[in-house]
Amino acid sequence: MILFVTISIFYIVTLLGNSAIIILSRLDARLHTPMYFFLSNLSFLDLCYTTSTVPQMLFNIQSNSRNISYIGCIAQLFIFLGLGSTECVLLSVMAFDRYVAVCHPLHYRVIMHSRLCQQLAAVAWVTGFSNSLIQTVLTFLLPRCDQYQVENFFCEVPAMLRLSCIDTWVNEVEMYAAVVVIKVIPVGLILFSYINIVRAVVRIKSSESRKKAFNTCGSHLLVVIMFYGSAISGYAYMAPKSNSAKLKGKLLALFYGLITPMLNPLIYTLRNKDVKGAIKKLLGREQEQGWNMA
Repeated sequence: MILFVTISIFYIVTLLGNSAIIILSRLDARLHTPMYFFLSNLSFLDLCYTTSTVPQMLFNIQSNSRNISYIGCIAQLFIFLGLGSTECVLLSVMAFDRYVAVCHPLHYRVIMHSRLCQQLAAVAWVTGFSNSLIQTVLTFLLPRCDQYQVENFFCEVPAMLRLSCIDTWVNEVEMYAAVVVIKVIPVGLILFSYINIVRAVVRIKSSESRKKAFNTCGSHLLVVIMFYGSAISGYAYMAPKSNSAKLKGKLLALFYGLITPMLNPLIYTLRNKDVKGAIKKLLGREQEQGWNMA
């Protein structure tokens, strides 16, 4: 019951926080910028990301039969992996956006025009789900030999590979290659962007402008560290030998599957004056409407 209530609260906070970011980005004209366009994509992604696993997880926690159908497991793995892969690429796109904003502020609007933003977002989504399609097909082609007990809170590739009764080295090589493409290369692009951002910020003479740049980039960097840190660490427990290693793998999966999406809107809201201003403006408008009705 404690686990059920805790996860339910986290899930509700995730839904409310990410929905608020999407709604504010639509309603407030000050947030009609490339940064908030990508942030809205991230929030929508996180909504779908948690919804692909948490409802089933909550059902299993309070149910005596903790089962998921075979088709349901395939769908869950495909959607969860697709959204996770998309987030990896999207975070590197957001780092590029911050790089252009800080290092080329005078040309920011020209470079990051709406069409380019849409194209970059499309690349992130297509890349993520293409990777998921390949890995899902390869994973479910493996023979199970009547092994159907998934050692995790939900269906994901490492847990499914452990059910196979044959050598999975080909799948593991493919999975690690995907990790390089989907996780390591974007991390390299993020590091490149932030190295140049730090160099540019150091040269800014105004302390207020420097603080604003660090606050904006700091929120994104914190999200990157949380997501990539837990996601990449999860692959270290792909083939756990002990019960403690299995538990760590499950907790890491729970962290990047639930905790990180919940914290993302809080991080961006608490450290961002534009979002705070949009919230105050929206609440003030609702109060005025309430007084007019009264």
